[in-house]
Amino acid sequence: MRKYLTIEEYYKMQTTNTENNKKIKVNKLICFLILLCLGSIIFSLYTILNWYHDNSKIRQITTEINKNIDIKNNSKKGILINPPYNRNSNYYYYAKTPFYEVNLSILVSKNSDTVGFIRIRNTNVNYPVVQADDNNYYLNHSFDKKDNKAGWVFMDYRNDINNLNENTIIYGHGRLDKTLFGSLKDTLSPTWQKNKDNYVIFLSTKKENMIFQIFSIYTIKSEGYYIITNFSNKTKKQKWIQTMKERNIAPIDTEVNTNDKFLTLSTCLNNQGERIVIQAKLIKTQKKSYYN
Repeated sequence: MRKYLTIEEYYKMQTTNTENNKKIKVNKLICFLILLCLGSIIFSLYTILNWYHDNSKIRQITTEINKNIDIKNNSKKGILINPPYNRNSNYYYYAKTPFYEVNLSILVSKNSDTVGFIRIRNTNVNYPVVQADDNNYYLNHSFDKKDNKAGWVFMDYRNDINNLNENTIIYGHGRLDKTLFGSLKDTLSPTWQKNKDNYVIFLSTKKENMIFQIFSIYTIKSEGYYIITNFSNKTKKQKWIQTMKERNIAPIDTEVNTNDKFLTLSTCLNNQGERIVIQAKLIKTQKKSYYN
């Protein structure tokens, strides 16, 4: 004889099926979340390993460079650039600084893109400067021209190292281990800023040694104004100078005018697109008696 379900039995069966379906959905969701977490962990580990590998390679290249290059202080007389009339200006204090000379021959033989060598006191900035046909290549290639997310220290492709533009720009990634331009974060600290001997940048090229006096240190969101290389007239240049000086957060008062030539260093401060910017004016040069 055929058995019919009572209303109570029917609703009980429906409730059981609904609960089973809910359990299946919950289990699927849990499995998905577990797989997602595992994927995130694997990706994070992969990223960390790549970061470590890239930084390790940069340190290895830097160590090799420092072993082989010829570096020396050069106190021979140089040519003062655009000296102020005021003899009490701190310009004359920094103009007494000996040159930092680097023989670039070995570096050029390893990488023909080498255009100079830059150094900043009490930072880790002590690197060859390279220049490509664009500003993208050395964002992800190291000095040996191999793929590397750390990149290298490079000059803007628009600049001419042998005939300086009104503003020469040098870039580098701000690495967390303070390689490349990572240690430029130190220039934001009061400890670094209170040492007046820190306010010079040394640049040695194939043909000459140069000393720049820092006039502005600041942080800013990414923009194109501070990396203008040339100005169409003196009025625009003066406005640019005034803007750069107003941004300065360091306790310095460097005299700057439209007859000066400038050096701008730019690096990333964080992942939000902010930049650390250091700007200096050329105060002294010295022709090398030989070409690297």
